[in-house]
Amino acid sequence: MKVLLPPVLLAFLWGGCSAQEALSPKTIQTGAEVLVEEHLAELDGQRVGLLMNPTSRVDGVHMVDTLLNLGVNVTALYAAEHGFRGEAGAGEVIEDGVDQETGLPVHSLYGKTKKPTSEMLEDIDILLFDLPDMGVRFYTYNVTLGLALEAIAENGKELWVLDRPNPLGGESVAGWILQDQYKSFVGAYPIPIVYGLTMGEIAHMAVGEGWLSLPTEPDFKVIKAKGWKRDMRWPDTGLEWVAPSPNLPSFEHVFAYVGTVIFEGTNISEGRGTSDPFLQIGAPGMNFQADELEILEQRHNVQLDSITFTPKSIPGKAISPKFEGEICQGIRISFDGNYQQTDPLMLGLDLLLFAQDHTKDFAIKPFASNLFGIDLKSIIEKKESIPSWENDVQTFRHQREAYLLYK
Repeated sequence: MKVLLPPVLLAFLWGGCSAQEALSPKTIQTGAEVLVEEHLAELDGQRVGLLMNPTSRVDGVHMVDTLLNLGVNVTALYAAEHGFRGEAGAGEVIEDGVDQETGLPVHSLYGKTKKPTSEMLEDIDILLFDLPDMGVRFYTYNVTLGLALEAIAENGKELWVLDRPNPLGGESVAGWILQDQYKSFVGAYPIPIVYGLTMGEIAHMAVGEGWLSLPTEPDFKVIKAKGWKRDMRWPDTGLEWVAPSPNLPSFEHVFAYVGTVIFEGTNISEGRGTSDPFLQIGAPGMNFQADELEILEQRHNVQLDSITFTPKSIPGKAISPKFEGEICQGIRISFDGNYQQTDPLMLGLDLLLFAQDHTKDFAIKPFASNLFGIDLKSIIEKKESIPSWENDVQTFRHQREAYLLYK
Protein backbone atom coordinates (compact mmCIF):
# COMPACT_ATOMS: atom_id res chain seq x y z
CA MET A 1 0.00 0.00 0.00
CA LYS A 2 1.33 3.46 -0.92
CA VAL A 3 1.91 5.69 2.11
CA LEU A 4 0.95 9.33 1.51
CA LEU A 5 3.07 11.89 3.31
CA PRO A 6 2.11 15.52 3.99
CA PRO A 7 4.29 18.19 2.33
CA VAL A 8 5.82 19.31 5.63
CA LEU A 9 7.00 15.77 6.41
CA LEU A 10 8.19 15.33 2.84
CA ALA A 11 10.31 18.45 3.25
CA PHE A 12 11.74 17.12 6.51
CA LEU A 13 12.55 13.69 5.10
CA TRP A 14 13.66 14.63 1.58
CA GLY A 15 14.59 18.29 1.63
CA GLY A 16 17.21 18.11 4.36
CA CYS A 17 15.62 20.87 6.47
CA SER A 18 14.79 20.66 10.15
CA ALA A 19 11.28 20.00 11.40
CA GLN A 20 11.14 23.56 12.72
CA GLU A 21 12.20 24.96 9.33
CA ALA A 22 9.59 22.79 7.62
CA LEU A 23 6.89 24.15 9.93
CA SER A 24 7.95 27.80 9.64
CA PRO A 25 5.42 29.84 7.65
CA LYS A 26 6.71 31.48 4.47
CA THR A 27 6.12 35.12 3.68
CA ILE A 28 5.70 34.27 0.00
CA GLN A 29 4.24 31.09 -1.43
CA THR A 30 4.30 30.04 -5.06
CA GLY A 31 1.17 28.82 -6.79
CA ALA A 32 2.53 25.27 -6.56
CA GLU A 33 2.69 25.55 -2.77
CA VAL A 34 -0.80 27.00 -2.65
CA LEU A 35 -2.06 24.14 -4.84
CA VAL A 36 -0.68 21.53 -2.42
CA GLU A 37 -2.12 23.31 0.62
CA GLU A 38 -5.54 24.32 -0.69
CA HIS A 39 -6.54 22.67 -3.97
CA LEU A 40 -5.61 18.99 -3.88
CA ALA A 41 -9.21 17.86 -3.33
CA GLU A 42 -10.14 19.45 -6.68
CA LEU A 43 -7.82 16.99 -8.42
CA ASP A 44 -9.61 13.93 -7.04
CA GLY A 45 -10.75 11.65 -9.87
CA GLN A 46 -8.84 13.70 -12.47
CA ARG A 47 -6.07 12.57 -14.78
CA VAL A 48 -3.36 15.18 -14.38
CA GLY A 49 -0.58 16.25 -16.73
CA LEU A 50 2.37 18.37 -15.68
CA LEU A 51 4.07 20.97 -17.87
CA MET A 52 6.99 21.83 -15.60
CA ASN A 53 10.77 22.02 -15.20
CA PRO A 54 13.28 21.74 -12.30
CA THR A 55 12.03 24.91 -10.61
CA SER A 56 8.64 23.25 -10.00
CA ARG A 57 9.22 22.28 -6.38
CA VAL A 58 7.55 22.31 -3.00
CA ASP A 59 9.92 22.30 -0.02
CA GLY A 60 12.76 21.23 -2.28
CA VAL A 61 10.90 18.27 -3.79
CA HIS A 62 9.93 18.25 -7.48
CA MET A 63 6.18 18.64 -8.00
CA VAL A 64 5.83 15.34 -9.86
CA ASP A 65 7.24 13.47 -6.86
CA THR A 66 5.24 15.56 -4.39
CA LEU A 67 1.94 15.04 -6.20
CA LEU A 68 2.47 11.31 -6.71
CA ASN A 69 3.22 10.88 -3.01
CA LEU A 70 0.05 12.80 -2.20
CA GLY A 71 -2.01 10.41 -4.29
CA VAL A 72 -2.65 12.63 -7.32
CA ASN A 73 -3.22 10.64 -10.51
CA VAL A 74 -0.39 12.07 -12.62
CA THR A 75 -0.59 10.44 -16.03
CA ALA A 76 1.71 12.43 -18.35
CA LEU A 77 4.60 14.88 -18.30
CA TYR A 78 5.43 17.62 -20.82
CA ALA A 79 8.87 19.07 -21.49
CA ALA A 80 9.47 22.59 -22.77
CA GLU A 81 12.90 24.03 -23.65
CA HIS A 82 15.64 22.60 -21.38
CA GLY A 83 13.59 19.51 -20.51
CA PHE A 84 11.30 18.36 -17.71
CA ARG A 85 14.19 17.77 -15.30
CA GLY A 86 16.35 20.52 -16.85
CA GLU A 87 18.87 18.30 -18.56
CA ALA A 88 19.18 20.18 -21.88
CA GLY A 89 20.97 23.36 -22.89
CA ALA A 90 19.49 26.30 -24.79
CA GLY A 91 18.13 25.33 -28.19
CA GLU A 92 18.80 21.61 -27.75
CA VAL A 93 15.99 19.51 -29.20
CA ILE A 94 13.99 17.61 -26.57
CA GLU A 95 12.89 14.10 -27.51
CA ASP A 96 9.81 12.21 -26.34
CA GLY A 97 10.73 9.70 -23.68
CA VAL A 98 10.13 8.34 -20.21
CA ASP A 99 10.93 10.04 -16.92
CA GLN A 100 13.50 7.75 -15.29
CA GLU A 101 12.39 8.63 -11.76
CA THR A 102 8.68 7.90 -12.18
CA GLY A 103 8.29 5.87 -15.37
CA LEU A 104 5.78 8.41 -16.71
CA PRO A 105 5.75 9.33 -20.40
CA VAL A 106 7.39 12.65 -21.28
CA HIS A 107 5.99 14.50 -24.31
CA SER A 108 8.38 16.95 -25.95
CA LEU A 109 7.19 20.50 -26.60
CA TYR A 110 10.58 21.57 -27.89
CA GLY A 111 11.20 19.31 -30.84
CA LYS A 112 9.05 18.42 -33.82
CA THR A 113 6.16 20.24 -32.20
CA LYS A 114 6.00 23.03 -29.67
CA LYS A 115 2.26 22.76 -29.12
CA PRO A 116 0.58 19.81 -27.36
CA THR A 117 -1.20 17.58 -29.88
CA SER A 118 -4.50 15.77 -29.38
CA GLU A 119 -2.58 12.52 -28.91
CA MET A 120 -0.40 14.08 -26.20
CA LEU A 121 -3.47 15.25 -24.30
CA GLU A 122 -5.72 12.21 -24.63
CA ASP A 123 -4.67 10.71 -21.27
CA ILE A 124 -5.23 13.85 -19.17
CA ASP A 125 -8.13 15.97 -17.97
CA ILE A 126 -6.19 18.82 -16.36
CA LEU A 127 -2.81 20.25 -17.33
CA LEU A 128 -0.87 21.91 -14.51
CA PHE A 129 1.46 24.59 -15.91
CA ASP A 130 4.37 25.61 -13.68
CA LEU A 131 7.17 27.06 -15.80
CA PRO A 132 9.12 30.04 -14.45
CA ASP A 133 8.84 33.46 -16.00
CA MET A 134 12.11 35.39 -16.36
CA GLY A 135 10.26 38.63 -17.04
CA VAL A 136 11.58 39.04 -20.58
CA ARG A 137 9.76 38.44 -23.85
CA PHE A 138 12.45 36.26 -25.43
CA TYR A 139 12.45 33.62 -22.67
CA THR A 140 10.40 30.97 -24.44
CA TYR A 141 8.16 29.71 -21.64
CA ASN A 142 5.58 32.47 -22.11
CA VAL A 143 5.10 31.31 -25.71
CA THR A 144 4.80 27.70 -24.51
CA LEU A 145 2.01 28.89 -22.19
CA GLY A 146 0.11 30.44 -25.09
CA LEU A 147 0.41 27.28 -27.18
CA ALA A 148 -0.78 25.18 -24.23
CA LEU A 149 -3.83 27.43 -23.87
CA GLU A 150 -4.61 26.98 -27.57
CA ALA A 151 -4.24 23.20 -27.26
CA ILE A 152 -6.53 22.81 -24.27
CA ALA A 153 -9.16 24.97 -25.97
CA GLU A 154 -8.99 22.79 -29.09
CA ASN A 155 -9.20 19.54 -27.13
CA GLY A 156 -11.68 20.33 -24.38
CA LYS A 157 -9.15 20.10 -21.56
CA GLU A 158 -8.49 22.31 -18.54
CA LEU A 159 -5.31 24.22 -17.64
CA TRP A 160 -4.22 25.57 -14.28
CA VAL A 161 -1.40 28.11 -14.14
CA LEU A 162 0.52 27.71 -10.89
CA ASP A 163 1.68 31.29 -10.62
CA ARG A 164 4.93 32.55 -9.18
CA PRO A 165 6.75 35.90 -8.77
CA ASN A 166 8.28 37.61 -11.78
CA PRO A 167 11.98 37.73 -10.78
CA LEU A 168 12.45 41.21 -12.27
CA GLY A 169 9.44 42.52 -10.37
CA GLY A 170 6.04 43.69 -11.51
CA GLU A 171 6.92 47.35 -11.95
CA SER A 172 9.85 46.97 -14.38
CA VAL A 173 8.69 47.65 -17.94
CA ALA A 174 11.23 48.49 -20.65
CA GLY A 175 11.95 48.05 -24.33
CA TRP A 176 10.02 48.21 -27.54
CA ILE A 177 6.73 46.46 -28.20
CA LEU A 178 7.39 43.58 -30.60
CA GLN A 179 6.83 44.52 -34.23
CA ASP A 180 4.84 41.99 -36.26
CA GLN A 181 7.63 41.19 -38.72
CA TYR A 182 9.84 39.93 -35.90
CA LYS A 183 7.41 37.45 -34.39
CA SER A 184 9.03 34.11 -33.61
CA PHE A 185 9.37 31.58 -30.81
CA VAL A 186 11.54 34.11 -28.96
CA GLY A 187 8.80 36.72 -29.22
CA ALA A 188 5.17 36.07 -30.04
CA TYR A 189 3.16 38.78 -28.27
CA PRO A 190 2.96 42.58 -28.79
CA ILE A 191 4.59 43.36 -25.45
CA PRO A 192 7.78 45.19 -24.43
CA ILE A 193 11.02 43.30 -23.86
CA VAL A 194 10.58 43.65 -20.08
CA TYR A 195 6.87 43.56 -19.22
CA GLY A 196 6.46 43.14 -15.46
CA LEU A 197 3.79 40.40 -15.59
CA THR A 198 3.52 36.97 -14.03
CA MET A 199 2.65 33.91 -16.10
CA GLY A 200 -0.89 34.05 -14.74
CA GLU A 201 -1.23 37.65 -15.86
CA ILE A 202 0.21 36.82 -19.28
CA ALA A 203 -2.38 34.04 -19.66
CA HIS A 204 -5.27 36.41 -18.92
CA MET A 205 -3.85 39.12 -21.17
CA ALA A 206 -3.08 36.79 -24.08
CA VAL A 207 -6.66 35.49 -24.01
CA GLY A 208 -8.28 38.87 -23.32
CA GLU A 209 -6.34 40.74 -26.01
CA GLY A 210 -6.84 38.08 -28.69
CA TRP A 211 -3.17 37.19 -29.13
CA LEU A 212 -3.92 33.47 -29.41
CA SER A 213 -5.61 31.33 -32.06
CA LEU A 214 -8.57 30.01 -30.06
CA PRO A 215 -11.58 28.10 -31.39
CA THR A 216 -13.37 28.77 -28.10
CA GLU A 217 -12.68 30.31 -24.70
CA PRO A 218 -10.05 28.15 -22.96
CA ASP A 219 -10.99 26.55 -19.66
CA PHE A 220 -8.20 27.80 -17.41
CA LYS A 221 -7.59 29.33 -14.03
CA VAL A 222 -4.68 30.85 -12.17
CA ILE A 223 -3.67 29.68 -8.72
CA LYS A 224 -2.07 32.86 -7.45
CA ALA A 225 1.12 33.13 -5.47
CA LYS A 226 0.66 34.53 -1.97
CA GLY A 227 2.49 37.44 -0.39
CA TRP A 228 4.16 38.82 -3.52
CA LYS A 229 4.01 42.57 -4.21
CA ARG A 230 4.71 44.14 -7.58
CA ASP A 231 7.71 46.13 -6.35
CA MET A 232 9.54 42.95 -5.25
CA ARG A 233 12.43 41.62 -7.25
CA TRP A 234 13.66 38.09 -6.63
CA PRO A 235 16.11 38.91 -3.81
CA ASP A 236 13.19 40.56 -1.94
CA THR A 237 11.11 37.38 -1.97
CA GLY A 238 13.30 35.21 0.24
CA LEU A 239 12.61 32.29 -2.08
CA GLU A 240 15.37 29.87 -3.03
CA TRP A 241 16.75 30.34 -6.54
CA VAL A 242 16.55 27.16 -8.61
CA ALA A 243 18.18 27.51 -12.03
CA PRO A 244 15.33 27.73 -14.61
CA SER A 245 17.80 26.78 -17.34
CA PRO A 246 21.44 25.68 -17.29
CA ASN A 247 22.89 29.08 -18.16
CA LEU A 248 20.96 31.06 -15.54
CA PRO A 249 22.39 29.73 -12.26
CA SER A 250 21.59 32.84 -10.20
CA PHE A 251 19.39 35.94 -10.24
CA GLU A 252 22.45 38.04 -11.07
CA HIS A 253 22.85 36.08 -14.30
CA VAL A 254 19.19 36.68 -15.14
CA PHE A 255 19.50 40.40 -14.44
CA ALA A 256 22.44 40.66 -16.85
CA TYR A 257 20.69 38.37 -19.37
CA VAL A 258 17.98 41.01 -19.88
CA GLY A 259 20.52 43.05 -21.88
CA THR A 260 23.47 40.83 -22.73
CA VAL A 261 21.26 38.24 -24.42
CA ILE A 262 21.54 40.53 -27.45
CA PHE A 263 25.07 39.18 -28.01
CA GLU A 264 23.44 35.91 -29.08
CA GLY A 265 22.60 37.87 -32.22
CA THR A 266 26.20 38.89 -32.89
CA ASN A 267 29.62 37.35 -33.45
CA ILE A 268 30.55 38.29 -29.85
CA SER A 269 30.46 35.59 -27.17
CA GLU A 270 27.71 36.02 -24.57
CA GLY A 271 29.75 33.90 -22.18
CA ARG A 272 28.24 30.51 -22.97
CA GLY A 273 30.77 27.80 -22.33
CA THR A 274 32.01 29.52 -19.17
CA SER A 275 30.90 29.54 -15.54
CA ASP A 276 29.27 32.95 -15.95
CA PRO A 277 27.19 33.19 -19.13
CA PHE A 278 25.67 36.65 -19.72
CA LEU A 279 27.85 38.16 -16.98
CA GLN A 280 30.76 38.26 -19.40
CA ILE A 281 31.05 39.03 -23.09
CA GLY A 282 34.00 39.03 -25.44
CA ALA A 283 35.77 37.86 -28.59
CA PRO A 284 39.29 37.20 -29.83
CA GLY A 285 39.12 40.43 -31.83
CA MET A 286 37.94 42.72 -29.02
CA ASN A 287 40.51 45.28 -27.98
CA PHE A 288 40.18 48.17 -25.49
CA GLN A 289 41.82 49.79 -22.51
CA ALA A 290 40.39 49.10 -19.05
CA ASP A 291 39.85 52.80 -18.33
CA GLU A 292 37.53 53.04 -21.34
CA LEU A 293 34.93 51.18 -19.26
CA GLU A 294 34.69 53.92 -16.63
CA ILE A 295 32.04 55.96 -18.45
CA LEU A 296 29.79 52.91 -18.74
CA GLU A 297 30.39 52.02 -15.08
CA GLN A 298 29.30 55.47 -13.94
CA ARG A 299 26.33 55.60 -16.30
CA HIS A 300 24.93 52.23 -15.18
CA ASN A 301 26.13 51.93 -11.57
CA VAL A 302 27.90 48.64 -12.22
CA GLN A 303 31.41 47.30 -12.01
CA LEU A 304 32.95 46.39 -15.37
CA ASP A 305 36.30 44.62 -15.50
CA SER A 306 38.58 43.75 -18.39
CA ILE A 307 38.99 39.96 -18.55
CA THR A 308 40.05 37.08 -20.76
CA PHE A 309 38.17 33.77 -20.97
CA THR A 310 38.18 30.63 -23.09
CA PRO A 311 34.78 29.09 -23.89
CA LYS A 312 34.56 25.32 -23.80
CA SER A 313 31.88 22.77 -24.59
CA ILE A 314 29.88 21.85 -21.49
CA PRO A 315 27.36 18.98 -21.90
CA GLY A 316 23.83 20.02 -20.99
CA LYS A 317 24.85 23.67 -20.82
CA ALA A 318 26.78 24.81 -23.88
CA ILE A 319 27.51 22.56 -26.84
CA SER A 320 30.03 24.04 -29.29
CA PRO A 321 29.85 27.63 -27.96
CA LYS A 322 31.22 30.55 -29.94
CA PHE A 323 35.03 30.67 -30.01
CA GLU A 324 35.33 27.27 -28.36
CA GLY A 325 38.94 26.81 -27.25
CA GLU A 326 39.92 30.39 -28.23
CA ILE A 327 41.07 33.09 -25.84
CA CYS A 328 38.57 35.95 -25.77
CA GLN A 329 39.20 39.47 -24.55
CA GLY A 330 36.15 40.91 -22.96
CA ILE A 331 34.17 42.47 -20.13
CA ARG A 332 33.00 41.04 -16.82
CA ILE A 333 29.85 42.57 -15.24
CA SER A 334 29.22 42.72 -11.50
CA PHE A 335 26.16 44.27 -9.85
CA ASP A 336 27.23 43.58 -6.25
CA GLY A 337 23.59 43.16 -5.28
CA ASN A 338 22.71 46.62 -6.61
CA TYR A 339 19.68 46.03 -8.80
CA GLN A 340 17.73 49.21 -8.11
CA GLN A 341 19.89 51.77 -9.91
CA THR A 342 20.67 49.81 -13.08
CA ASP A 343 18.58 49.32 -16.21
CA PRO A 344 20.02 46.03 -17.54
CA LEU A 345 18.42 46.51 -20.96
CA MET A 346 20.14 49.86 -21.48
CA LEU A 347 23.36 48.35 -20.14
CA GLY A 348 23.18 45.59 -22.74
CA LEU A 349 22.64 48.09 -25.56
CA ASP A 350 25.53 50.26 -24.43
CA LEU A 351 27.79 47.21 -24.23
CA LEU A 352 26.67 46.28 -27.75
CA LEU A 353 27.70 49.71 -29.04
CA PHE A 354 30.99 49.46 -27.14
CA ALA A 355 31.69 46.04 -28.65
CA GLN A 356 30.92 47.35 -32.12
CA ASP A 357 33.51 50.10 -31.69
CA HIS A 358 36.17 47.86 -30.16
CA THR A 359 35.93 44.58 -32.07
CA LYS A 360 37.62 43.75 -35.33
CA ASP A 361 35.12 42.45 -37.93
CA PHE A 362 32.14 43.00 -35.62
CA ALA A 363 28.89 41.63 -37.09
CA ILE A 364 25.26 41.70 -35.98
CA LYS A 365 22.81 39.06 -37.23
CA PRO A 366 19.10 39.17 -38.09
CA PHE A 367 18.41 37.17 -34.90
CA ALA A 368 19.20 40.32 -32.89
CA SER A 369 16.11 41.94 -34.38
CA ASN A 370 13.98 38.92 -33.40
CA LEU A 371 15.28 39.15 -29.83
CA PHE A 372 14.59 42.85 -29.32
CA GLY A 373 11.60 43.14 -31.66
CA ILE A 374 12.67 46.02 -33.91
CA ASP A 375 15.08 46.37 -36.83
CA LEU A 376 18.03 46.56 -34.48
CA LYS A 377 20.42 45.05 -37.04
CA SER A 378 19.93 47.97 -39.41
CA ILE A 379 20.10 50.54 -36.62
CA ILE A 380 23.42 49.19 -35.34
CA GLU A 381 24.99 48.70 -38.77
CA LYS A 382 24.08 52.25 -39.80
CA LYS A 383 25.18 53.58 -36.40
CA GLU A 384 21.86 55.33 -35.95
CA SER A 385 20.62 56.54 -32.56
CA ILE A 386 18.86 53.91 -30.48
CA PRO A 387 15.17 54.91 -30.56
CA SER A 388 13.29 55.65 -27.35
CA TRP A 389 10.80 53.11 -26.04
CA GLU A 390 9.02 55.53 -23.69
CA ASN A 391 5.77 55.67 -25.72
CA ASP A 392 5.68 51.88 -26.08
CA VAL A 393 6.09 51.45 -22.32
CA GLN A 394 3.35 53.97 -21.50
CA THR A 395 0.95 52.35 -23.98
CA PHE A 396 1.59 48.89 -22.57
CA ARG A 397 1.30 49.96 -18.93
CA HIS A 398 -2.18 51.27 -19.67
CA GLN A 399 -3.14 48.19 -21.70
CA ARG A 400 -2.02 45.68 -19.04
CA GLU A 401 -3.85 47.35 -16.15
CA ALA A 402 -7.02 45.27 -16.56
CA TYR A 403 -5.09 42.01 -16.23
CA LEU A 404 -3.00 42.63 -13.12
CA LEU A 405 -3.62 40.03 -10.39
CA TYR A 406 -1.28 41.54 -7.78
CA LYS A 407 -0.93 45.03 -6.37
